[in-house]
Amino acid sequence: MAASSRSLWAACAVVRPVNKISGLMSCFSSLSESTREVRLDLLDGEQEGIAVIAMNRPSRKNALGRVFGSQLSEAVDAIRFDRRIRVAVMRSEVQGVFCAGADLKERAEMNEVEVEQFVAAGRALSARLANLPQPLIAAIDGAAVGGGLEFAMCCDLLVAATTARIGLVETKLAIIPGGGGTQRLPRLVGMSKAKELIFTGRLVNGREAYDVGLVNSVVEQNESETAAFEQAIKLAEEILPQVIWFHTFIG
Repeated sequence: MAASSRSLWAACAVVRPVNKISGLMSCFSSLSESTREVRLDLLDGEQEGIAVIAMNRPSRKNALGRVFGSQLSEAVDAIRFDRRIRVAVMRSEVQGVFCAGADLKERAEMNEVEVEQFVAAGRALSARLANLPQPLIAAIDGAAVGGGLEFAMCCDLLVAATTARIGLVETKLAIIPGGGGTQRLPRLVGMSKAKELIFTGRLVNGREAYDVGLVNSVVEQNESETAAFEQAIKLAEEILPQVIWFHTFIG
């Protein structure tokens, strides 16, 4: 599954050794740091053992395209096979957005076969996120809609800012959530509430998401719009001392 998923992304990043960059360590940067859409940072010092998946595609609101998918796939594999990484956080560096889901503009330019391959690759990537052996925390500081929420729900723990906008909006486009959302959302909020949210395509804020059990915790947003990320790092630090490869025993 993993190998076939990687082969479907048209533009794959090349892995390079981990190097120190501005107090962090960043890996597989085949592109310049200014042009990367997904970056993996390994924190050091007292936070050693924590990895951060940083999404940064501002032009398309972190929408999943070929390059973005390839680089996120590389990040997932880098985490899976690096025994130094004991807990990971997934966050956005684009203000106001976590992930906008699939890049429908890019997908509109694909033929039928390419669309099928693209959808299959996205589903396989979601499965690999969900099956990481290390605990994975989603830090939702902005909009997580459609496939963006599906990615977040692949994480073990979800932290949201009060200003976050969260929902599976596909029904408003006359389609259904295709990346596992129809299975994962009921597990978090119950079948009845999941049907309500999917049928209506309704967006909820961070506090509403917490109230229905969609996220583990909610925090007031700050001026820099990084409150969920900062809380996720605190949670990762709390997990770090006693973490084992939990997915061997849980789930």
